[in-house]
Amino acid sequence: MNVHKLTALCLFLLIFISATAQIFPAKNYPQGYFQWPVIAKHALAANFGELRPNHYHMGLDCKTDQRENVPVVAAADGYIAKVKIEPFGFGRCIYINHPNGLTTLYAHLNDFYPALEKYITELQYEQQSWKVFVDIPEGMFPVKKGQQIAFSGNTGGSQGPHTHFEIRDTKTDKVLNPFLFGMGLPDNIPPDIFRVAMYDRCLSTYEQSPKFYNLKKENGIYTIPAVIITNTDKVSFAIAATDRFSGSPHKYGIYEASLSNDERPVIGFQIDSISYDETRYVNAQIDYKLRSDGGPFVQHLSRLPGYPEGIYKQVSGDGVIDLTDDSTHAIKIEVKDAAGNSSILKFNIKRGTSVQPKTMSGIAAAPSQTAFRPGFVNIFENEKICAYLPEPCLYDSFRFTYKEIIPATGFPVYQVHNASVPLQTKFSLMIKNSNAVYPDKMVMHRFANGKNDYAKAVHNDGWYTASFKAFGNFQLLQDTVPPAITPVGFWEGMNVAKLNRLAFVITDATEELQNFSAMLDGKWLRFSNDKGRTFIYKMDEHCGPGKHELKISVADCAGNTTEKWYHFSR
Repeated sequence: MNVHKLTALCLFLLIFISATAQIFPAKNYPQGYFQWPVIAKHALAANFGELRPNHYHMGLDCKTDQRENVPVVAAADGYIAKVKIEPFGFGRCIYINHPNGLTTLYAHLNDFYPALEKYITELQYEQQSWKVFVDIPEGMFPVKKGQQIAFSGNTGGSQGPHTHFEIRDTKTDKVLNPFLFGMGLPDNIPPDIFRVAMYDRCLSTYEQSPKFYNLKKENGIYTIPAVIITNTDKVSFAIAATDRFSGSPHKYGIYEASLSNDERPVIGFQIDSISYDETRYVNAQIDYKLRSDGGPFVQHLSRLPGYPEGIYKQVSGDGVIDLTDDSTHAIKIEVKDAAGNSSILKFNIKRGTSVQPKTMSGIAAAPSQTAFRPGFVNIFENEKICAYLPEPCLYDSFRFTYKEIIPATGFPVYQVHNASVPLQTKFSLMIKNSNAVYPDKMVMHRFANGKNDYAKAVHNDGWYTASFKAFGNFQLLQDTVPPAITPVGFWEGMNVAKLNRLAFVITDATEELQNFSAMLDGKWLRFSNDKGRTFIYKMDEHCGPGKHELKISVADCAGNTTEKWYHFSR
């Protein structure tokens, strides 16, 4: 062998070994730039990338010693760029822009620090809205690393005291994995792999139940001892795995996993750099049907046809393994955490002798069914309903099913497929009805698995249209009942000198309020509505001594309105 051939061979082997060892390039995020964002013991309730309903967990949930009103501090020098206040989601939230092109976010807060709290309060009164999302001029609120910016809380979608912390790319708004920045929690424990699932990829992932295999751990390597024999030409795999941190009993989400076939890298996923526009794609990365039927979370090591590349990186295919060559294939799955600790699973698989032919990727619709496919506009229509799904709606193919149910009372119920097939975007549903007495008061009700959604139904020539992000059962409702307003610990003519707040509970048949407004002596009064439960006004300078008139106005999604007046003294 001459020198040139030897050099070429060495170069090829070097590239091959490098590609085999690492599908994803190393990150170059600044280390030690950010400090822990709360003045409390460094501990986590949840990490970045944990699997949640319809989204990844997009930051760190920093514990606050099971207390509220713990100081929250700026993780680095910068300036407060945005403030958000909403009933769910982040609750009360601060965004800080930093000179290195990154943004940090702090959510579920109670009060902001005094100067910022005063500014936001004045803005809420100016806009006459408690719910705000405000851009703040760059030089108005500069902060230094470690400076207190707020008190921790339990506001918004939080279910217990903690501070949600994120690091984002300021330009793209992509959320980055904070543990790639050296946040200071020790971690020398590799992830745990609990199970592996196998799918027949000649079929839709939604029209099968995966086959699970028990794992055995020998010499630090997870294995399936026997060779897997499968009667199909194509398979893919999914794993159930979690991560741990040193000194913590909790289980967290994994950072990265990769699949190799006969020592050749095929595909991997890495949970980093995800925008909120993309986070719903978690429903394509997990086996959504399995989870919705009460099964465990498993994460696909293949990319479903309706999912853009996203968190996946393909090296030699989309993760579907071709078994048509009848040989035994050596499969390796490696799972990593953000600290670089890894666990490896190895097993062998080959095709059996009883392979059954399949067509159309398993989607051969019966005469009463319609084949729905990702990447296409999919429509089902008859004389009673029309379902329109835009191109980005689906992740995998399935055979659409439909059923009409006539209840004892009310309008017909239409079963539009089932809730075990997820949707990425909203689909439009039109229902025909000529019996509505009040066409402008119609609401469409979706219900499935104990959950209810309502949307205003827009009327056009006997058809009513609304949009939803999930399949299920749908029924038109005629809503002419306005919301009910109930004061809490407060009544007409009361002297409220000993009260520190006024509170009202609003109830409505559709659970969907379009507007709440409070006017005190003809001027707008700020009521908060954290978690969408009770509307609360905390006594301040806007309600001085003397006699007052309070007007409460509420409207639901059908346009029904209730107004009530209360008179009190203070």
